[in-house]
Amino acid sequence: MSHLFIFFVLVISHLFPVTLLAESPFSLEAKSKSSIQKFQNKEALEASQNAIGNQLSNFSFTDSSGRGLKLHDLKGKPLVLSLIFTSCYQTCPMTTRHLSSVVEKAREALGHDKFSVAILGFDSQFDSPLAMKHFAKKQGIENANWNLLSADPKTIKAFTKELGFLFYTSPNGFDHMVQATIIDAESIIYRQVYGEVFDTPLLIEPLKELILGRPQPNNTILADLINKVRFFCTNYDPASDSYHFDYSLFIGMIIGALIIILIIVFLVTEYRHLKRANQT
Repeated sequence: MSHLFIFFVLVISHLFPVTLLAESPFSLEAKSKSSIQKFQNKEALEASQNAIGNQLSNFSFTDSSGRGLKLHDLKGKPLVLSLIFTSCYQTCPMTTRHLSSVVEKAREALGHDKFSVAILGFDSQFDSPLAMKHFAKKQGIENANWNLLSADPKTIKAFTKELGFLFYTSPNGFDHMVQATIIDAESIIYRQVYGEVFDTPLLIEPLKELILGRPQPNNTILADLINKVRFFCTNYDPASDSYHFDYSLFIGMIIGALIIILIIVFLVTEYRHLKRANQT
């Protein structure tokens, strides 16, 4: 009887394999990973890039001390913003530590008070002000003069939509595009920087353009001229992975300007001499 049953099962499975063979957990996991990869590489990147140029609304957040903070309170200078969730055990901590390293290099090159930095916990259920403070302490940025922000679910949903930041729940918490957003002094998205670890110039070059390459509202003409000189003379050194003010370039610019002035003076003098000679 048992042999007859086994024979019957084998015949049925041969004739109708789809009805008897369910997808294994491994195949389902592979499909899930495939869909996530497709999501990250296409939809998330597209949404993120399409957000460049958006002027962000004046959203309300809560800082790590429990005080309210409006996004437009940070207007007036560029803002570097990173979104994390505090229960993340690998990607978000790595991203934050690397961002901290590059931010310090940017401050040394451009000035410690020339731009702001903020991280926002987008898991509104758990990313409380206390959780953000604890996360910052674990990543060594509790005294780095960063804004540690939280928000309610409605704000997170609306803000991330304007920011072009897509995320969804997964077995590991959330799947999302790893990005740092550079926002200009008028709360307009200027650049998106991607990756847990990214090249230093990808963050600092856009900040340099915003801080030194643009005329500033309250600056004098002399101050804007000095910024222009700093813009051209502050260069990246791959060997040390940092930015330095290139004095040789600055000196070359001065010498070049002096040569031009001397040529102009010489031409004007010669023109006057020639004019006098013709009159006599």
